[in-house]
Amino acid sequence: DSASNGFSFKGIKDYLDCYRSGKLTPSQVAKNIIAVLEDCDKSTPPLRAVVQWDQEQIMLMAEASTARYRNKCTLSYLDGIPVCLKEEFKVVPYHQRVGTVYLGTEPETEDATVAKKLREAGAIIIGVSNMHELGTGTTGCNPNRYHKIPRNPYKPNHFTGGSSSGSAAAVAAGLCPVAIGTDGGGSVRIPASFCGVVGLKGTFGRISCHGSLPLSYSTVSVGPICTSVADAAIVYSILAGPDPLYPYGLKQPRATLSGMCAPDLKDLKLGVDWTFFKACDAEVLSICEKAVEHLRSLGASVVEVFLPEMEEVRVAHAICILGEMRDFLQPDFNKHFQEMNLDTRANLALASQFTALDYITANRQRTRSMRFLQEIFTSVNCILTPGVACTAPRIFESDLLTGSSDLSFTVRSIRFMQLGNFTGIPGLVVPIGYSTAGLPISFQVMAKWWDEAVLLRIGLKLEQFRCQTKKPSIYYDVLA
Repeated sequence: DSASNGFSFKGIKDYLDCYRSGKLTPSQVAKNIIAVLEDCDKSTPPLRAVVQWDQEQIMLMAEASTARYRNKCTLSYLDGIPVCLKEEFKVVPYHQRVGTVYLGTEPETEDATVAKKLREAGAIIIGVSNMHELGTGTTGCNPNRYHKIPRNPYKPNHFTGGSSSGSAAAVAAGLCPVAIGTDGGGSVRIPASFCGVVGLKGTFGRISCHGSLPLSYSTVSVGPICTSVADAAIVYSILAGPDPLYPYGLKQPRATLSGMCAPDLKDLKLGVDWTFFKACDAEVLSICEKAVEHLRSLGASVVEVFLPEMEEVRVAHAICILGEMRDFLQPDFNKHFQEMNLDTRANLALASQFTALDYITANRQRTRSMRFLQEIFTSVNCILTPGVACTAPRIFESDLLTGSSDLSFTVRSIRFMQLGNFTGIPGLVVPIGYSTAGLPISFQVMAKWWDEAVLLRIGLKLEQFRCQTKKPSIYYDVLA
């Protein structure tokens, strides 16, 4: 709970306070959200955050929650909390289109594990959110007829980031305080960074991917996008844990939040590879360096570390994620090539140049990189980097028609993301300020495998560094 001056996003606690005090019921909030969903896509330009929603479904869940509050038998801290899930997940009764025009021809009849867990927790699923087609890009630019381009709530003529583009836009615009994304190359953390909200990529296997399209099975983790670190911790604690339907997370240690609310950071050693850290825009660097000093002022010691072979990591991660996607999408590439966006075709065509030898070499690099990290984590608790090396790029007229392909931007946007996806370590991005143009800038903390608790602990302290939260230019207060 934090006292704030000026604007602050409405989070889980604000919803719970309204429900518990009787000021509002989940049904009243749901009606407000339905009105907002109708409004935000009539605006110019349309927000395009949530691309499929159903009034009847929303009201059914809200009414059930209202009855539980009335009878004082709520299911969890997420009871009555509006959430949306990336279109990559199976969510009854929506279409799992994964950002395309050709997939998900029939409505889903069973939920992905995360959707099921959210329902069991009493959350109100308000729909499925927009995404970059097949998760192949970091802008969120998706010009096809079902999706269109989601807008950055801070600056609607800028991209949201991708590929969980609609999830971040929905949270930043106030449609819901929680959204779920997937992250194979920064796809939760990049849009969260660009839209000025919190994004958590769990350890590989920590949150079940069952029921999401298995585009890249070795790099993708699931995680929440929220308005605060405390909210990310709540969602994480409900979604984390083994799922018999998802083999990669079966042997995981128990998820805890131990020590998350410690008053200071006195016992922590934070690692920074300054050469790597500084490879970002001057505005981003200046504020991120101050954030490191803020963490030091809370008692943490900042230790210089060396992250070896980062250029090899960059190339090897690209080979793994694109190679696996190309393999999985082989039938689509042959059959639906003409229906794909141009940038998707280009990325998959590039991926088809990789050989089995490339893939094997890339995975040998993964083993090396994981070994290096094991060594580094014996001397530090975390690795600090900027979130994204730049702020959200502009949307040009041509992007609306043909999409956007800018490889140099893609490389810059995933620079600080790839290590976490390639080796499976968890990462958290927290907004820490704004550029002179008013676009959000964020900071990233990565920890050793399964140690999400320490990320959340540091994240809470990073939130205190941001002296003010600017109100997005598109923001709906559904509790008003």
